[in-house]
Amino acid sequence: VQLQAFGGGLVQAGGSLRLSCAASGRTFGNYYIGWFRQAPGKEREFVSAIRWSGGSTYYADSVKGRFTVSGDTGLTTVHLQMNSLKPEDTAIYYCAVVPEGDYNSCAADDFDYWGQGTLVTVSS
Repeated sequence: VQLQAFGGGLVQAGGSLRLSCAASGRTFGNYYIGWFRQAPGKEREFVSAIRWSGGSTYYADSVKGRFTVSGDTGLTTVHLQMNSLKPEDTAIYYCAVVPEGDYNSCAADDFDYWGQGTLVTVSS
């Protein structure tokens, strides 16, 4: 599975961005799709995930109520709507997938395929 994340940019605190993760080579059916981020000098951390079949969603406490993950009906793109952005949301954001049958947790190490990141910068 090849993934491409896009939609990052510079936004003021309180603003919104919508990230997208597009798959090529196959659809997202029967996968968990996760969003992770890595800020300078920090470890990569879990942000959100969606289980494609059934649509279950998961969020880190730090983004609950502000971020929403969703998938399109074509099974090839997942979106992360980010509202009420804060400077501490500044990071490179990555999408990753793992087949449902191999899913263990929302830890980064448990995801198999990764896209390149997209930079989100939130100014104060």
